[in-house]
Amino acid sequence: MAKVLDADYPDDLFYDMENQIWYAAEPDGAVRAGFTPWAVGLIGDVLVFTPKRTGLDVEKDRWIAMVEGGKWVGAARAGFDGTVVGHNERLVDAPELMMKDAFGEGWMMRLRPARDDWRDGLVTGEAIGPAFDAWLLTGAYKDRTG
Repeated sequence: MAKVLDADYPDDLFYDMENQIWYAAEPDGAVRAGFTPWAVGLIGDVLVFTPKRTGLDVEKDRWIAMVEGGKWVGAARAGFDGTVVGHNERLVDAPELMMKDAFGEGWMMRLRPARDDWRDGLVTGEAIGPAFDAWLLTGAYKDRTG
């Protein structure tokens, strides 16, 4: 596990630093996605989760879900091109799950990558902590938080 601020980030996931989304490869070729704990902290109390519909194509850096919170309203953005193959139904009815268990019950979407190279540009393993620190230093997150 990598320690990022006060949260443990599993080494076996893939992280999109720019969009603060984690990805878990699943046996059927789909990829489960969710916000990192740091992103959830910026959102505040998660009030509404609106996923993109199953079957729709997504492009890298375009929205896969809209999230409304006490401190932030905005889009969860894809880290790669693909197709929506499902979403967390429980999160629609209980969006607070995102705050309680960002890496577990708070997952958002299932995507099927358009290409085998979907992991390119994502961070995993021991690189998570240093990559997160470097990303914070760029201040890029300020463009999305207002």
